[in-house]
Amino acid sequence: MAEKSAVDPIVESRKQWLAHGWDEATDGMNTVISVMRVHQLFLAMVDSALKPFSLTFSRYEVLTLLSFTRAGTLPMSKISARLQVHATSTTNSVDRLEKAGLVQRRSHPDDRRTTLVDLTDAGRELAARATSALNDEVFTSPAFAGTDLGELLPHLEALRTSLEPRP
Repeated sequence: MAEKSAVDPIVESRKQWLAHGWDEATDGMNTVISVMRVHQLFLAMVDSALKPFSLTFSRYEVLTLLSFTRAGTLPMSKISARLQVHATSTTNSVDRLEKAGLVQRRSHPDDRRTTLVDLTDAGRELAARATSALNDEVFTSPAFAGTDLGELLPHLEALRTSLEPRP
C-alpha cells in the first residue's frame, strides 16, 4: 500500500479547482474522486482477503452468486445480468473457475443454446470460506470510525441508482 502523504491530494485538488474558477464543479469533482479513491482502497482490502483463496473478486462473485441459488446453477447469461458485467467477463471468470474444479459447464437440457454453470462441492466450500474471511476482514468493520453506516447507505444507494443505466 502506498505511503500516506502529509498533503491530502483531494483537498489539494479542491484548492486548485477553486483557484481556477471551477466553483460549480468543485464539489462534484471532490465527490467523484473521493468515491473512486474509496473504491480503490476497498478493492485492495477485498483482494487481500481473497488472495489466500486464489480468487479475484469477480470469480468470488460468481461462486457466491451460484451458492445463493437453490440448485447451485445458473445460465451464463443470468450470471452476467445479475452481476452487471459483460458476458466476456463472465466467460473469463467461469473459465478460470472451471479449470480450478470449482464450477462445471453443461448444456441446458431444454435449450442447447444456453450454457449452465454448476457449482461444485469444492466451489461451494471455497465460497463459504472466502465469505467468512471477507466478513471478518472487510465487511464487519469497513473503517468508518464514527460514521453511522445506516445513514450513509441510503445516500450511496441513491447515488448508485441515479448513475446506473436504465434498461
